Amino acid sequence: MASKKTTPPPVDAPSRRRLPILLRHAWFSLNQAFRRRIAHTGVTPDQFTTLRTLEENRARRPTQSELSRLLASDPNTIASLVERMAAAGWIARTPHEKDRRAYRLSLFPAGRRKYLRVRRIAIELQTELLAGWSGRRREEFLEDLQSLADRCRAVGETSKKQQS
Repeated sequence: MASKKTTPPPVDAPSRRRLPILLRHAWFSLNQAFRRRIAHTGVTPDQFTTLRTLEENRARRPTQSELSRLLASDPNTIASLVERMAAAGWIARTPHEKDRRAYRLSLFPAGRRKYLRVRRIAIELQTELLAGWSGRRREEFLEDLQSLADRCRAVGETSKKQQS
């Protein structure tokens, strides 16, 4: 007997799973789980992401506007975040060598210590969340998320150009 294939409902059917809400639920749940696990460190998830990005781009020492692009965040949010982290002694802001309005960002030793401490917790959480899948399935999932993010960015850029 042949297996019966079911046709998925139309993309606009009320019974259909919705990509935006699924992504929002996943992000919100991940953010909350991470926030709870690192609360005792004095670091927020956004601060950790900033510390990680600065550590991973240490040789480049990105500017604040480059950091905004790397984190896919708006400049005002990043400006406020960087200001608070600099005041806490985690981030160094040094004048840009060519642009007098810009500053290069890097980690102070205290920021790097915070990053390394919270990184262990982040790795434990990611390992726990993806533990039910094989190594191959985990990598495919992460590749699919990256591909989706890239497509979303490309569609956003196309839309921005069409509106101009």
